[in-house]
Amino acid sequence: MCKQLQSSANVLALLLVLQSGQSWAQIAPPPNYDQKLNDMVVNATRSGTPLDEMSLNTTILTKEVLESSPDQTIDQVLKNVPGVFLNDVPYYQKDPTGQSINVRGLGYGRTLVLIDGLPANDAFYGTVQWNLVPMSSIESVEFVRGGVSSLYGNYGMGGVININTKTPKNSSQEVSASIGSFATGNVAASKDLVMSDVMQMRFSADYFSSEGFQNYATISPGSPSNIKNGMGTDAVKNSNVRLQNYFKPTADTNAFLRMGYSTMADLSNNYAIAPNLIQTADVAGGSTTNLDVDKKVQVNVYYQNTNFYKQTANNLTASPYKPYINANYTDPYSTLGASAQYTHDLKAAGIDQYIVGIDARNISGSNLTNNLGTTGAVSSVSYAQGQQNFYGLLGQVKSRASAIPLETTLGVRVDAWNSQTPTSYNAGANGSSPTYQGIPNQSKTQLSPTLGLLYKATQNWDLRSAAYQAFHAPSMNNTLRSYGNSVSGYSLANPNLIPETMTGYEVGTDYRWKSGYAQLTAFNNYIQNAIASYKITTANWAYANSLCSAAGLSGCSATSTSSGYTNVSYYTNQQNLLSRGLELQYHHDLNPNWAVDGGYSYTRTVLTWTATTDAINSQVGGVPMNMANAAITYYPVPQASLTTTVRYVGNSWMATGTLPVPAYAIVGLKANYQVTPQASVFASVVNLLNRQYVTFNIASQASSYQAGMPQAISVGARITF
Repeated sequence: MCKQLQSSANVLALLLVLQSGQSWAQIAPPPNYDQKLNDMVVNATRSGTPLDEMSLNTTILTKEVLESSPDQTIDQVLKNVPGVFLNDVPYYQKDPTGQSINVRGLGYGRTLVLIDGLPANDAFYGTVQWNLVPMSSIESVEFVRGGVSSLYGNYGMGGVININTKTPKNSSQEVSASIGSFATGNVAASKDLVMSDVMQMRFSADYFSSEGFQNYATISPGSPSNIKNGMGTDAVKNSNVRLQNYFKPTADTNAFLRMGYSTMADLSNNYAIAPNLIQTADVAGGSTTNLDVDKKVQVNVYYQNTNFYKQTANNLTASPYKPYINANYTDPYSTLGASAQYTHDLKAAGIDQYIVGIDARNISGSNLTNNLGTTGAVSSVSYAQGQQNFYGLLGQVKSRASAIPLETTLGVRVDAWNSQTPTSYNAGANGSSPTYQGIPNQSKTQLSPTLGLLYKATQNWDLRSAAYQAFHAPSMNNTLRSYGNSVSGYSLANPNLIPETMTGYEVGTDYRWKSGYAQLTAFNNYIQNAIASYKITTANWAYANSLCSAAGLSGCSATSTSSGYTNVSYYTNQQNLLSRGLELQYHHDLNPNWAVDGGYSYTRTVLTWTATTDAINSQVGGVPMNMANAAITYYPVPQASLTTTVRYVGNSWMATGTLPVPAYAIVGLKANYQVTPQASVFASVVNLLNRQYVTFNIASQASSYQAGMPQAISVGARITF
């Protein structure tokens, strides 16, 4: 520990010494940084709306913000933004099926994530493969909170996060590398090629690896018994290769073509004998054609194909409790989508702009589960194959009143969703004697309106409000994949799930001045037919047995003799959820040498009705009621910065009303120095004081308590030539 801290101190001291030397580039934001931030266009709106004209609570993470964060992955940077619920375990320390994001306490999988304007939520699980966007590839991040289904349809409950990647700026090369605690390393390289104004290309590649840390909590309220024989750390290896092409086929048309391939390999539940592997290939293309100075048409097409091979492990129940692989899963799936949009900046007849659009998406996938005995023999097999189709039609009008400084945005979208599961069967040992199930098709038509108002009280101060409806369809993980074992329990899919719907509103105010801004927002969101997995009680053991029989999972059964609950969980639509809260964000450049940031969120999320045994009117699991963050950045010279961050997470529950998680606070540190116009170095420390703590999480068993990230030091450099 002392050696790590001393090493960090030496690096930081070296950076500060270097700051006194001659430099040719600048890390500190330019004097007009805050004004430029206000004028930035939010691409996630589909209408080119500047930040200071947004009626929904919106945050932009600029390059300067990203580079000053001590965190080394984008999910951990986002966790410090008010309204985001991501715990203090980076994505690469989590099972791939659990890498998601929770906004405003609405639950995981209910927020849309885009990469360069195209959907990035995993087609099968609804999660986010954060490995697809390493920090080296990100230019900025747009975060629009609140219902956005009027623009995007599915996933549009919590909001939309649009990650803008770097584009070619000149014919140059960039190489970056970092190394740190737990053998965590990253290497990235890119080549920009600007052949002319009509043809530009960017090729990028990166590799990330880590030995990881032990993230099963052994301190209270966790237990040393959470670490089983054969468990190690969650080692991971990620790689990405991406080619981006930007060209102008005509004088009025800008087009793009992007292709990528990525892999992620990690250890399921920290067992070295049970690795996971995800391989993803994607291609996207599109164009924007200016029909006139105020009219344009945008067309996009995208395709992604993923192969996910997963294994889970368990321990023998007798000494020496040797671990063994108890199941493996093969999930091939793909998604194909397209959209077209017409935009007219009319600026007449009381209408400033209107857009109309249409889009469609197909998701196809299957799940093959082999349940294994202690000797490795296949004891049972289950297979399900299905698809979901989404068709949407949208329209939006923006108007600016002439008599008063009021801007109005009115939008509506109609979505048609259908789900088909043509093949579903369970079989015995080695796939023998399959039993097929007939699953009826599911469908729903959803209307998603929205109304946004922005009142410009003064040049610097505005008042805003918005009301909206949104929806979220069940993922294929909910409808096709049943899994589990006798120790951790069984989770059973439900192919009869339907989409959940949300009605919400928010009011807020923004005050922006020459050197900073302050934002305050209050929100109220109500979800009906919420999709949730619940444990079946012992009183309903016969029902649990019937579900186990239908799922065909070996060992899945329940009896009437145990007390409380069976070890069987089942997905249903039998809950309603209410989330209310406040969000505060503040930034101030005090002078050319000092800047401060702050954020706070209060979130009260409860179940208002449930047919399950979860408690009503109790704070739901995985949602701390109070969260806050603060940062102070010092620029001793324009070529250097030193940022200190503090993150506070209040008390929470791991399951609704039970399994408490104590409050904690974490300190971070980041130093940057621009040595020359072509070279920069940095050093960061996460959890500077090396605090041992349990971070918040959603789970129903004490064995799932997660340890927050220990002290992690990293150093790195970036060279452009």
